[in-house]
Amino acid sequence: MFSDKDLTQIEKRGSDLETVKGQIENFKTGFPFLKAQKAATISDGLIKLTDAEVEDMVGYFDSQSSKKKLLKFVPASGAASRMFKSLFAAKDEGKMDAAVETYIKDINKFAFAESLKIVTGGKTDTQSLLEGLLNPEGLDYGSLPKGLLEFHQYEDGTRTAVEEHMVEGAAYANRNGRARIHFTVSPEHKSRFKRLLEKVKPVYGLKYDVSFSFTFSEQKKSTDTIAVNMDNSPFRLDDGSLLFRPAGHGALLENLNEQDCDVIFIKNIDNVVPDHLKPETIKYKKALAGLLLSYQKRLFNFAKRLDKADVSDYTRQKALSFLKNEMNVVPPKGFRNWSSEDKLAYTKAKINRPIRVCGMVKNVGEPGGGPFWAQNADGSIALQIVESAQIDFKNTKQSDIFQNATHFNPVDLIVSTKNFRREKFDLLKFRDPKTGFITDKSLSGKNLKAQELPGLWNGAMANWNTLFVEVPLITFNPVKTVNDLLRKEHQPK
Repeated sequence: MFSDKDLTQIEKRGSDLETVKGQIENFKTGFPFLKAQKAATISDGLIKLTDAEVEDMVGYFDSQSSKKKLLKFVPASGAASRMFKSLFAAKDEGKMDAAVETYIKDINKFAFAESLKIVTGGKTDTQSLLEGLLNPEGLDYGSLPKGLLEFHQYEDGTRTAVEEHMVEGAAYANRNGRARIHFTVSPEHKSRFKRLLEKVKPVYGLKYDVSFSFTFSEQKKSTDTIAVNMDNSPFRLDDGSLLFRPAGHGALLENLNEQDCDVIFIKNIDNVVPDHLKPETIKYKKALAGLLLSYQKRLFNFAKRLDKADVSDYTRQKALSFLKNEMNVVPPKGFRNWSSEDKLAYTKAKINRPIRVCGMVKNVGEPGGGPFWAQNADGSIALQIVESAQIDFKNTKQSDIFQNATHFNPVDLIVSTKNFRREKFDLLKFRDPKTGFITDKSLSGKNLKAQELPGLWNGAMANWNTLFVEVPLITFNPVKTVNDLLRKEHQPK
């Protein structure tokens, strides 16, 4: 199946033959559907903090933050091209629809309106407004990542999405006057990110009395997955070489694994709001971080006690009770018949894991995943973020469970990736490799199948200790299409 030339190509990408063979086997066998038990709801796997509890957790985080190394981790490599699907169709094929008409009608409400006037020479005809926005000789928004687009208008100018993340980072990822922010970027745009951030760093540093520290990483070539033909044979390019494709946001687990911090805030690049709406987001970020630290303290206490040479049955039972009643981790069937040694090993393994607190918003019909109780590979039941692609909708019971979810995943995570000895976990050991995705694609008119790694916040974190917390809907304001920037949440006050 593979020639010496193929083996050289695989090795140069930082991968190995066994990994590639495993990916091809996944194409042949498919990924098993996840077994959802029920949706996580308020008081049944989903925490709803009272106003007083929110304030308590904010206070606890503020009291602890000076002792912790904080980081804001922002996946920012995705291209914005899907934001402009309708505009591309209008520009290239003359296909006008309601979205394009809205864009033209409300052109002056976009933060990039002044920049667009400059590149179009003030022209306001439809084609000029489309080409000026999308073409390389214009603003080139058709090929830039979302992070570099002007999102919001202020009295003193505009802000890109990355600048809004800087302002957020100054508010909650700030330890003793220093805010660390890590961006995952694509290699072709890395220099533009750096230029922009270096340009604005002194401006926001002075305004918010903070010193910014930026780091960058790229999605590793070694995480790309092989593409296959429809008969599962390797897909080859015209020159005979193998085709490898980026494996989705699950590949960023490797980037996250390299970070050495105590508390890491994870949030998508396009989920930002203007300053007048930031207070609620900042408050809940701190509250979730405080909750994480409070639960982590208890997990660490149990981990220390379980790490001793002689562990009493009482300690083991208390730890199991904490796992079940506080961390929502239910042992596999038949657990009571296990030996004491096996029960202790299970308990230690479940206690001593990375922890994440995930904000969840009420379901308002957005596509994507949500919070569920699900069966793990070892037979235990625990909380998982589940995507629709993981559900067997031909199974009526599974379909009903997914459709009846009350909450939605906005990608609002606070995580800690160290153990009680302050050593970093190897995050790759806590993912479920059987939760990937297979999708149909095409290249140069040829059909192919592509494979994504387990998603960063579902399969890649399948074996983490997990808490779900309801957060206000106002904290979730993604920009999926250009006209989302016209929503009141993205407009000046």
